Amino acid sequence: MSDLSIEKIDVFQVDLPYAGGVYTLSGGREYRSFDATIVRITASDGTEGWGESTPFGTTYVAAHAAGVRAGIAEIAPHLLGRDPRRVDRIIDTMEQGLVGHLHAKTALDVACWDVFGKSVGMPVCDLLGGRTGVKMPVISSIYMGDPDDMRRRVAEHRAQGYVGHSVKIGGDPAEDAERIAASLADKRPGEYFIVDANGGMLPETALRMLRLLPDGLDFVLEAPCATWRECVSLRRRTNVPIIFDELAQSDSSIIQLIADDACEGIGLKISKNGGLTNGRRHRDICLAAGYTVSVQETTGSDIAFAAIVHLGQTVPERSLRCLLECRDMVTIKTADGAFDVVDGRVTAPAKPGLGITPRLDVLGDPVATYQR
Repeated sequence: MSDLSIEKIDVFQVDLPYAGGVYTLSGGREYRSFDATIVRITASDGTEGWGESTPFGTTYVAAHAAGVRAGIAEIAPHLLGRDPRRVDRIIDTMEQGLVGHLHAKTALDVACWDVFGKSVGMPVCDLLGGRTGVKMPVISSIYMGDPDDMRRRVAEHRAQGYVGHSVKIGGDPAEDAERIAASLADKRPGEYFIVDANGGMLPETALRMLRLLPDGLDFVLEAPCATWRECVSLRRRTNVPIIFDELAQSDSSIIQLIADDACEGIGLKISKNGGLTNGRRHRDICLAAGYTVSVQETTGSDIAFAAIVHLGQTVPERSLRCLLECRDMVTIKTADGAFDVVDGRVTAPAKPGLGITPRLDVLGDPVATYQR
């Protein structure tokens, strides 16, 4: 393998307005736009790799967009001259330059995988372990609101071919029970529902809500409570499958999930977990434990979706529940590629790397550049 090194890192900033106007989560959290950081890595042979990190505002997990770019400023000088194809060594270098701040490392890590794929003429999914060939179901994101309106929005996504739906809750127990019942009222065979509280419930309110639900509703409960103890306490008191998301961010947390028998699966959000290199390892730990996996992102545009699709394409069909169609959440298109969703499903393209062509007119000029 001939020598290759990172010669230049460009950082772009793009505002991504939420397509639905106002996105509402538990605890009164509202989001109208998302601040994307997009990275271009240029290698010594001219190959370009692209990555994206777009936090879900400042109140979802401990990450924010200005912090992403500040973190890249700390890390980027350490990466210049390094071989982008040695992805685990890239992670080591980033850890030496900045402890934590996984969102800041994600765009750089994904861009390295893009360069790696292009340098060997292979799509990223094949480098991550090999494509399954499965047509992967995408999932909608239904923000918390009036029950009838949530039922309508589920129906709209169903009409577009979606076979999975992530329904947001986290308010009054009786109102949340109504939201769930309404959202699942027209459920069809083969559809998959995640009921996601984003850590907004207490064990007491979650148990009260679950007791108010009609019998026979088929869903999994994701991130019901904010703390580890609360989620495990709830799981011991219900037969509803529990999925961890916000609390599953690192090797140690996922290992602890298994040790505590704390859940049945995770929502693997790439930027929350630090990129594709970490995501690959978290995938393998979960599969070894018999967990199901949904491959998602906090949010993002076309570049983030490309990374989702490539990692999801490596998860065996029996263990993969869905991918988040994050492009549906925003109004800005940042890149082109063969990522068409047909009948609610998508597959990874065969082009080398991520298989995307960024829209440079949308990205504008870099807000920062680091060069040897």
